[in-house]
Amino acid sequence: MQKILVVDDDPAIVDLMKDFLEMEGFAVETVHSASEAFVVLERTTVDALLVDLMMPGMNGFDLCRQVRKTSDVPILFLSAREEDATKIVGLGIGGDDYIVKSSSPAEVVARVKAVLRRTNGRKPQPEERSHRLDFGRFVLDLKAHDLYVEGRQVALTPREFELLRLFAEHPRQVFTYEHLLEKFWHQVGDKHTVTVHIGRIREKIEATPAKPLFLVNVWGVGYRFEGVRR
Repeated sequence: MQKILVVDDDPAIVDLMKDFLEMEGFAVETVHSASEAFVVLERTTVDALLVDLMMPGMNGFDLCRQVRKTSDVPILFLSAREEDATKIVGLGIGGDDYIVKSSSPAEVVARVKAVLRRTNGRKPQPEERSHRLDFGRFVLDLKAHDLYVEGRQVALTPREFELLRLFAEHPRQVFTYEHLLEKFWHQVGDKHTVTVHIGRIREKIEATPAKPLFLVNVWGVGYRFEGVRR
């Protein structure tokens, strides 16, 4: 199922577009500002953006310019402005289509479909996606060694990163204290070293570190990872 991100500060427009797109079989995420859009784009992959031009704060053109620095995901502008000059600017900065809001919702959906056919969704190939481990609440970028939690970059020490990477790449596999000590510290016996590092990672990725959902204890043995990749 292809996913569309609708970005518009008008709740009525957002609800209308969501209804029509979902009726045509799309999955739809909706936000009301550019800043909220970036949070969604950090945590998940979308097939196209339907973006209002005039929004408070960062407008649709500025959002497009920022997205184009790192992605060629299809972007369609949805605007009340009908001037040719504005349309030319939108297409010139990387937009794939420019739709005036007087168009019917059915036409908007048809043009979304047309752009997706033309661009084939421009989805990254599997090898390009493989360096990002997306678990919804957090994303681990293996190439950049970055952690993003709910869209915010969170610092990890090199050892914390490698520990989290090991667990994230091997979900449901139990790693014993002894294995972790040998692999990361080349020593045996001091379980406290492991528990301290696991605690620090939990503070960064878990909503409630005292009740972890990702890095869980296997009592008396070690830990396993319960996250499911998106």
